[in-house]
Amino acid sequence: MNAPLLSPQRVLVTGAAGFIGFHLSDRLLADGLEVVGLDSLTPYYDPQLKRDRLARLSARPGFRFVRLDLADRVATAALFAAERFDAVLHLAAQAGVRYSVENPLAYLDSNLAGTLNVLEGCRHAGVRHLVYASSSSVYGQGNPMPLREDAVTDRPVSLYAASKKANEVMVHSYSHLYGLPATGLRLFTVYGPWGRPDMAIFKFVRAIEAGQAIEVYNGGQMRRDFTFVGDVVEAFVRVLHRAPQGQAGEAPHRVLNVGNNQPVLLNDFIAHLERAIGKPAIRQLLPMQAGDVPDTWADVGRLQALTGWSPATDVGTGVQRFVDWYRAYAKTRPAVPPGETPDAAAQAGTVTGPV
Repeated sequence: MNAPLLSPQRVLVTGAAGFIGFHLSDRLLADGLEVVGLDSLTPYYDPQLKRDRLARLSARPGFRFVRLDLADRVATAALFAAERFDAVLHLAAQAGVRYSVENPLAYLDSNLAGTLNVLEGCRHAGVRHLVYASSSSVYGQGNPMPLREDAVTDRPVSLYAASKKANEVMVHSYSHLYGLPATGLRLFTVYGPWGRPDMAIFKFVRAIEAGQAIEVYNGGQMRRDFTFVGDVVEAFVRVLHRAPQGQAGEAPHRVLNVGNNQPVLLNDFIAHLERAIGKPAIRQLLPMQAGDVPDTWADVGRLQALTGWSPATDVGTGVQRFVDWYRAYAKTRPAVPPGETPDAAAQAGTVTGPV
């Protein structure tokens, strides 16, 4: 059962300087909401890209930025007590499947302690709806396709996936104990303008433009349900206004897939990039990497039933929009390619396949 449509006026967006958080904040501002954007501006990738996103948001009426690390329990509690948000959209997290293999401790504070502090804030402040970003990585391997929300999710193949599954369980417990209405969105391979430099499309375009080789894992035979960022934002906005109510003793908590429902072969995705860029890619074929899965494919029936809508941006259109943005943004950063720090630019780098 769903409660009547919510009309929040003041919302908190965590990770507002990040890829999806930036786009979501921009959309909420366009819809007339007051947005408090929170971010710690960690240097996981070039902070200049985060600052450039923030500059665009800060120029908009209704936006206020708070620099805060959600792992700081006292500061997070003080923020929630002072602001009294109607709703919270929680996207702040340490991202990256492969980075979680290399640097697992980075996920402890951001993904676990940070989310717990958000839950405590929501609990004590009486937040009417928490919408948080989960990931398709929670499905691991071995589930039948397309992936449904009721599939087994207790066999993660990376620590990143485990942290996202832990978030879902943590949120459910607070929803059950304190009646916190909450919705988790399992996002499938999000891409688009202003994306993170560690994402496949960013690395591929940067390398192809520079005439460098791209590393293509599993021989390009992986399939991904590539989902355009504009569609992900639309899902967040539609779900935000539809808080779960719970019934018959059930917690007011749900998880929903957000994907394009059209898995694309990695080799075909690269072909779209080649057409958009107008140059062939130099491919170095490699085996599957640790933590990766061969396929993702979202069943979006539950999202469709709840909102009457599902993602539909085709990959060719989305890829072209990213390439157009990348080239325009590169002109604003001529000394250093987008997404690289000066130190990184001075080194010969390689690129990886999609997460």
